[in-house]
Amino acid sequence: MPVDVPPALAASLEEFRGADGLAWAARLPALADELLDRWELRPDGPTAHGVVGLVLPVLRADGRPAALKLQPVDEETAGEPLALRAWRGRGAVRLLDHEPASGALLLERLDSARSLLAVPDDLVALRVIAELLAELTKRQAPSGIRMLADISGGLLERAPAAVAAFGDPDERRLLADCTAALREVCGDPGDRLLHWDLHYGNVLAPLPESGRGGWLAIDPKPLAGHPGFELLPALRNRWEDVVATGDLARAVHRRFDLLTEALELDRGVATAWTLARVLQNAAWTAEEGRTELDPAQQAVAEVLLGR
Repeated sequence: MPVDVPPALAASLEEFRGADGLAWAARLPALADELLDRWELRPDGPTAHGVVGLVLPVLRADGRPAALKLQPVDEETAGEPLALRAWRGRGAVRLLDHEPASGALLLERLDSARSLLAVPDDLVALRVIAELLAELTKRQAPSGIRMLADISGGLLERAPAAVAAFGDPDERRLLADCTAALREVCGDPGDRLLHWDLHYGNVLAPLPESGRGGWLAIDPKPLAGHPGFELLPALRNRWEDVVATGDLARAVHRRFDLLTEALELDRGVATAWTLARVLQNAAWTAEEGRTELDPAQQAVAEVLLGR
């Protein structure tokens, strides 16, 4: 059966990668067929996709389940196989094979229907995130991974224009404080292997018959840097759970305390790197022509700044 490109994936590729994205989508069915043949794989269920990648459930020649992940190679995705090899399945999905020219990954199959988004107790889910971050950031980043030092330097250069783009004076003051916080810590960017996008939807359960225990991280956007730069996705994701407490400040502090304790981080340094992450997201927002802060990220920053 030929592998079809979902229209939503093609549209997303065009939005984020323009003509190159459409060209890659056009080549995708042929690439999938080639890799299915080379790795002796059989499709085993409906495909899934993210913003730029396609995941195809497959069976290997011996009948074991796996997942074929196809995505364009760029600065975000190039480090994924390096990180997965470094983690060797400890806290993250296992890499079974990799085709460097196309960026294709053959991964162990996880249970895509069971993510931390479905765990009713948000505190239980947060503890899982914290334990995974502690495990994943134990390792020094291998060579070839993008460096937080470079990203931080570039962000400081972009910050003045990004801050000025926001019309609300309170938002500009908040982002100026985030910029100042980044300046305080950018001289010590760290060397740990970071996932960079560990939110609740990027943590899946293993298949029951796999023999793997616990939860596992997927879809890293690896960086070499300080673990404090990892916290914002877990602080702002499942935001409705924070709002439902009726006390935003208390709930944010609870999340922040749990994360920093699990990772054994200095609270001041972790605060600064979290504010840097808010600044980075705000810069992306401004560069896309939008000039309002994400309410959840704004709230997190205000709580950490004591406002």
